[in-house]
Amino acid sequence: MDNKQIQIKDKQELESKAELTKTGPVFLPSVDIFENKDALVLIADMPGVGSEGIDIHLEDNELTIRGEIAAGDSGLNGLYQEYQTGDYFRRFTLSNIIDQDKIDASIKNGVLKIVLPKAAAAKPRKIQVKAV
Repeated sequence: MDNKQIQIKDKQELESKAELTKTGPVFLPSVDIFENKDALVLIADMPGVGSEGIDIHLEDNELTIRGEIAAGDSGLNGLYQEYQTGDYFRRFTLSNIIDQDKIDASIKNGVLKIVLPKAAAAKPRKIQVKAV
């Protein structure tokens, strides 16, 4: 059994050469990618982002994920802040093993889950040997 410890990673701010049209920091969400025989599963941590703040775009084999945190006025004056909030952005290039028409996404408690099903040709299969 593999004993892995949880590793805390600081938020990493996106360094973009493109001009941003919205002020405020943009972060790279931490992402884990898992694989099973039918699909790749991408899990992205995007605290504070709800379903209305997610934009997932697929074009030319590029999957773009944007998460926007709704600006709310809590009526409180900040005295001390350790956790910086901002929007999220991440982009992935997909290979031809993904069936792009069947991609599915859901978000719960700031955790985005994207299921990238494998195309039928990419799934492992057993070849039957015939006696002649």
